[in-house]
Amino acid sequence: MILKSFVQNHLSNGLATALVRLRSEVRILVLHRKSARKAKRLLGDSPLKLNCGSGTFLKSGWVNIDMEAKVAELQLDLREKLPFPDSSVSYIYSEHFFEHLEYPVETSTFLAESLRVLIPGGHFRVGVPDTEWPLIAYVRDDHNYFQIARKRWHPAYCDTKMHNINYHFRQGSEHKYAYDYETLAKVLAQAGFVQVQRSEFDPDLDSEHRRTGTLYVSADK
Repeated sequence: MILKSFVQNHLSNGLATALVRLRSEVRILVLHRKSARKAKRLLGDSPLKLNCGSGTFLKSGWVNIDMEAKVAELQLDLREKLPFPDSSVSYIYSEHFFEHLEYPVETSTFLAESLRVLIPGGHFRVGVPDTEWPLIAYVRDDHNYFQIARKRWHPAYCDTKMHNINYHFRQGSEHKYAYDYETLAKVLAQAGFVQVQRSEFDPDLDSEHRRTGTLYVSADK
């Protein structure tokens, strides 16, 4: 209580926000190091399959990774190096995680590490919010997207087209970058992935509640 009172009474809003962020980053570092040690015990004779940014949507037979979901096997900071050996993973999957990485530094680290740990010919599949859809809807004054967005994803204050566009890009402060297929495919190719292509929704892998509005792209090492 004393610390909280001091922060409220003596620090600027900007500095208080920075201290909250620092506290969060310290917590992330502690959890990451703990899970990095645990990751070594998951290695076996067969390559691993990683579900990155799983949230509570866990996949059986996969190593589910999420910093905030305690039900996940590992709480790793995916902005850092992955605690797995070279060529120890056969498949890396992420759904509505990649857009939470800052471009280009954090995305470059994650993609480089993904390539490093994947076996030759290993698979990489990523799903992100499809930004082409809302931008076309904005230009064409197509209210279908905005009706769906307000009903399913966006808060009540998104009562104009631009409010909805801003929320799509930012989601508060959680979204760090937006992608259409052209951009995402180029980012993956420049990182060194091959056979980059847009993918249809796969009910065996992808989340049903994200079928609408998600751009899925697959690639190989």
